[in-house]
Formats: sequence, C-alpha cells, structure tokens
Amino acid sequence: MKRRWPQFLALSLLIVITPLALGDPPAASVPNVPAGTAPAAPVPWSSLTPQQQQILAPLKNKWSALPAERQQRLQRGAARWALMTPEQRARARQRLQRWRRLTPQQRDVIRQRYQAFQKLPPAEQQRIRQLFKRFQQMSPEERQQLRQRWRSMTPEERQRFRERWRTQHPPRYRP
Repeated sequence: MKRRWPQFLALSLLIVITPLALGDPPAASVPNVPAGTAPAAPVPWSSLTPQQQQILAPLKNKWSALPAERQQRLQRGAARWALMTPEQRARARQRLQRWRRLTPQQRDVIRQRYQAFQKLPPAEQQRIRQLFKRFQQMSPEERQQLRQRWRSMTPEERQRFRERWRTQHPPRYRP
C-alpha cells in the first residue's frame, strides 16, 4: 500500500499541472465547470468513463472520500490526459519531474503567476502566449544571449527596459 502513495501524489500533481504545461484543451472535449460558481457536486465513480477510471485507478478506493471539488478537478484532468498524444504525455511527465524539484516557495510563485494570468482577458492571454512562442522559436544561442543580457543589467537598466517595453507593447486591456 505504501507504493500507491507516490503514484497517487504523482498522478494528482500531473493532473493539476497538465493544464499549465499544455494550455487549454479543446472546449468540446473536456467538461467545463467554472471554478467557484456553485458548490461542487460529488462525482460518482460510476459516472467516470472507462478511460477516466483507468487513469484514476489509484484513487478508486479513496474516491468517495475526496472533496467534490477535487473529484471534479481530477475528472477534468483525466479527460485532458486521455486526449494527449504520447509526446504530450512525455512532456507533461518531464514537467512534473521539474515541478517536484522546485522548492515550496518557487511553486507558490508559479501558482500566483498562473492565477494572475488566468485573470487577464483572453486577448491579453493570447498576446502573452504569442510572445512566449516567439521566445521558444529563438535558437538556444539567441535565448542564452537574451538571458545573459538580462542578467548583466543593473536593476535600474531592467526597470528602464520594462518601461520601454510597456511603451512599445501597451496592454490591450484595462484592468
């Protein structure tokens, strides 16, 4: 039974951070239950698809004891996992391993940034995703040069850079 606990923890984390790793799944493929809209209704194990039951099998014996909100999150995560390609699953596993190596403080920062990102209007989220894609498309050498340039800046230079950036790339929303 002790061996199941690490599997349970890994599965739970994987399901929770997969949306971070892969972006939003296609809207029609995953049940959309907005967070915080109404009290969460428990999800009976029998209502899960066979695929979801297989993915969530380590939790079967504890399923009814889980809070309803967590059951719903796990159900959505299992639905996303089922839709992933083997490459996406491998990438999600790698990201889970990286997540495990983070300190609790680093995880908190990531959660806070994710929550702030989720509060942005969709157009602004898309703009940020496009900028990130541009960064990812840079060669490793270009990214390294950019990082080195950033690290070599003084705090004042970084502040001026941010101000110039904001002037050249104004937000397309009003908070």
